[in-house]
Amino acid sequence: MKIQNNYNLSKLNTFGILAKAKFFVEINNETDLKELFDIGEFKNNEKLFLGGGSNVLFTKDFDGLVIFNKLKGIEILKEDSKNVLIKSMGGEMWHDIVIFSVERNLWGIENLAFVPGTVGAAPIQNIGAYGVELKDTLENVEVFDIETGEKKVLDKEECKFGYRDSVFKNELKGKYFITAITLKLSKTPARQLAGGENKKKIYPALEKYLVENKIEIKNSKDISDAVTAIRKSKLPNPEVIPNAGSFFKNVFVKEIEFKKLQKTYPNIPFFKENGEIKIPSGWLIEQCGPANGTSWKGYRLGNVGVHDKQALVLVNYGGATGEKVLNLANKIIANVKEKFGLKLTPEVNLI
Repeated sequence: MKIQNNYNLSKLNTFGILAKAKFFVEINNETDLKELFDIGEFKNNEKLFLGGGSNVLFTKDFDGLVIFNKLKGIEILKEDSKNVLIKSMGGEMWHDIVIFSVERNLWGIENLAFVPGTVGAAPIQNIGAYGVELKDTLENVEVFDIETGEKKVLDKEECKFGYRDSVFKNELKGKYFITAITLKLSKTPARQLAGGENKKKIYPALEKYLVENKIEIKNSKDISDAVTAIRKSKLPNPEVIPNAGSFFKNVFVKEIEFKKLQKTYPNIPFFKENGEIKIPSGWLIEQCGPANGTSWKGYRLGNVGVHDKQALVLVNYGGATGEKVLNLANKIIANVKEKFGLKLTPEVNLI
């Protein structure tokens, strides 16, 4: 284990933003982590945990210690006739654990295929896609308390999951280093259609893709392959056009508020979830623009812009600073607020 100084982070964030860390260290095993607690750079500096860098925007250099999670390993802990417990170390790429599960025809996270980032970042964000969230299958999260060095295991309830939210983004932000998670996956499709039919419940956009492409679901891999294809068609490859995926969260409103919006905008798309109405932020952004008659979708300002196939995605066309990306985001937030009275919230972590 080696502490590096003035470390260039541009290749460790998918936005490709040039930012430097005062100190930087890679954690390859739990022994490295334990040794880290005795090092002065760890004790005396602000800390930032970094995984895939797919959900972060650096707006400046980081004047502290960046701890890069490279813990590897996926294993089956336990199984019975119905379920399988799978443990994955935090440095694994999330999509790899999806592949691990669908290759064994396990159900539960196939809708989360091709979500960027590492396993360790997944519970922080409570990642979600196509009607499924991490909390639906998560059993526990293994962590190190960075103040005491004590290893702990937090169950699902202790994680306080919300929409793209968790205890790790709030009261425990920066206090725990996530080393591993355990998931409980099913050997049969767990979600069923109303009426008890033994079919997988399909998210509307995913169902549309399956119908249009005449795909019959035979196993969980069919779902993950379809989700991967959809995501690849809509989201730019960060290696080609640097980005952090969806920059904004979707908007949730009470039904009474939605009814008012619907009177003015009868074609507004929506989904009902947990007693609230979810409005796709991408649609809201498309209806707004930097000038009358224009849309933010496909808009470019110098070396930053909004992707032409997905309005939720802000992109770096090369050489952009985090400040420029954030400035564009703030313009979009203000525009949506002015037109709809709704506030967009960044999904990415702003550093």
